[in-house]
Amino acid sequence: MSSRAPNPGPPAAGGRHQRPPGTTDQEVAAAGKVTEALERVERARGALYDFHQLIGGADAKLGEAAEQIAGTGHAELAAWLDREMVGRNVLHGRWTFQLLEEFEELYYRPFQAAEERVRGELVAGRRHVYEAEMKEARRTHGHPGHEAEPPPRERS
Repeated sequence: MSSRAPNPGPPAAGGRHQRPPGTTDQEVAAAGKVTEALERVERARGALYDFHQLIGGADAKLGEAAEQIAGTGHAELAAWLDREMVGRNVLHGRWTFQLLEEFEELYYRPFQAAEERVRGELVAGRRHVYEAEMKEARRTHGHPGHEAEPPPRERS
């Protein structure tokens, strides 16, 4: 298989995924690699939101457990659990929402901007040029389920 991005020719979807004239295979591949990196950051961000919600849910359950322990007559143990663990920071001075905010401000938003700049300078801001060319090269033309685009009524 070729390591070069295929150049299929006619535009798909009115050209929004077509390589701009004069754009090299290397530029298309590089822009695609930066977008792929951003997609991984998006997944990591989702994992942080999972972490945020899981820790928050665990803290809520722990508070409920402390109340149940108090109801069994173990007030001192319940008070200790509530004081030591319920509402505890996950890192020094931080709850998970603060981790998310810091991540988004210091890394996520600048990464999004960097990916947008790279696409802007290398492929005229077009998205998924590399993938669109890969699709065009790999699909079986004229075969059901291998259409270049959805029918016009289904486009969003």
